[in-house]
Amino acid sequence: MKYLLWVLVLFAAAVAVTAAAHNSAYVLMVYPPYRIDMSLTLFAGLMLLLLLAGYSAIRLVVAAVNLPAYARQFREERAQSKSRALMHDALKAFFEGRYAAAERAAVHAMELGETSSLHPILAASSAHELREFGKRDEYLAMAESKDVGDSTMRLMATTKFMLDQRDPQAALAALEKLRATGVKSHLGALSLELKAQQQAGHWDEVLDIVKELEKRAAIDATVAAQMRQQAYLESLRAQQSAQDVAACLKKIPAEFKRRGKVAATAARALIQHGDGIQAQQILADSLNAQWDSDLVALYGDCQSGDVVAQIDQAEKWLNQHRLDAGLLLALGKLCVHQKLWGKAKNYLDASISVSPSHAAYTSLGHLSELLGKSEEAYHYYQQAVELKK
Repeated sequence: MKYLLWVLVLFAAAVAVTAAAHNSAYVLMVYPPYRIDMSLTLFAGLMLLLLLAGYSAIRLVVAAVNLPAYARQFREERAQSKSRALMHDALKAFFEGRYAAAERAAVHAMELGETSSLHPILAASSAHELREFGKRDEYLAMAESKDVGDSTMRLMATTKFMLDQRDPQAALAALEKLRATGVKSHLGALSLELKAQQQAGHWDEVLDIVKELEKRAAIDATVAAQMRQQAYLESLRAQQSAQDVAACLKKIPAEFKRRGKVAATAARALIQHGDGIQAQQILADSLNAQWDSDLVALYGDCQSGDVVAQIDQAEKWLNQHRLDAGLLLALGKLCVHQKLWGKAKNYLDASISVSPSHAAYTSLGHLSELLGKSEEAYHYYQQAVELKK
């Protein structure tokens, strides 16, 4: 079809040329004393050539006038193309772990006039990985911009750098600046804030962030529970008095208070601050909910005002857990405190027969000292040391 059209066009041109050649019309131009006459065909051809020459001249002048702009645009496009190639190389090197090469590529892109904040931030990240913190901070300074997007990138990178250096206060300051720019807390910022609050030991804030992440379905339920437990444990350890521990326990849900680790940490804190009665109650509640051999051993350190009642409770548990070394150790300690020497030795010996432990041998050594048996005490202490090695 295309060839047929070309044939038709050629035939039409041939007909037009033939008609023009046999056209008897002419054109007369007079400019005294000059007179020019020519055929209409020649005149039409000359006018056509004149129009083409004029058009070409105008185009040439326009091109000459725009030549500097064209040259500048060409240089910019070539620089941008090279900058994109360098960014590709920098990103590839960074994610391959070749941080020095990534830094060089990013710096080269900046030297070519690239103004995006992505290049200095990538250079700063590479320098950070190379532990060159001075250069990192210089690159971050280059990335400062009033543009919200660029500012967000810089502050997020700064937060990560500070967390890697275990400087949570600086990380939180960077996040505060991020909020001041009007950027709402997105998932990435919340995750970084969670780490910063954990490092800073702000456990109430950790709990708030975990709750927010759960609302956004951005954290697994199991991981959230583990983070909550860690926050409760650290909060309990940080308390300075039995009253503070009691107040902290009121904020902890019953489900977590019954967990072995939380109950043990709370009991140790209360024992340390002299409140054995509340420690005993916490341990009892946890043990009644879920038995824990390690936890019950701590029950023997909770000497309350009524040790006999404690012994009775422990012996009730013994009916169900006869071969529990931790429970036998706790009974031995309680009997020592109550000066029931014979029962204490029997329970401690039974604990060792089930599972020898440093604590049981140490308690037997203490019991022997109370009975004035120095050599026997020394022997037990020696065995305790052997188990500790």
